[in-house]
Amino acid sequence: QVQLVESGGGLVQAGGSLRLSCTASGFTFREYTTGWFRQAPGKGREFVAVISWNGGSTAYADSVKGRFTVFRENAKNAVYLQMNSLKPEDTAVYYCNAGLFMPVQNMAGANFHSWGQGTQVTVSS
Repeated sequence: QVQLVESGGGLVQAGGSLRLSCTASGFTFREYTTGWFRQAPGKGREFVAVISWNGGSTAYADSVKGRFTVFRENAKNAVYLQMNSLKPEDTAVYYCNAGLFMPVQNMAGANFHSWGQGTQVTVSS
């Protein structure tokens, strides 16, 4: 069964850090470019970060650039999102998704048919 599971969310004070994990099963994860997205209450889902299938390229939304870092461990079938200097506006449910050998520049506009349950990140001021 193809599955992506997000974890690592929680409640943190502004300025704090969290590391999210996206763990894959049921497919050859090392061939998949993986992206992070988030959806805040009352807003649409937005792109956050992406890492290419081989880890050689990354890209970030302007709102998180310099604060968030995406990296992967293909041996563990996992992609991580290290979030530092968190702000209240980072509060959202965070999701990951993946595309087979997808160019990183395509991830932000990709139309995925299914999503996992996500992981809640809440940043208090």
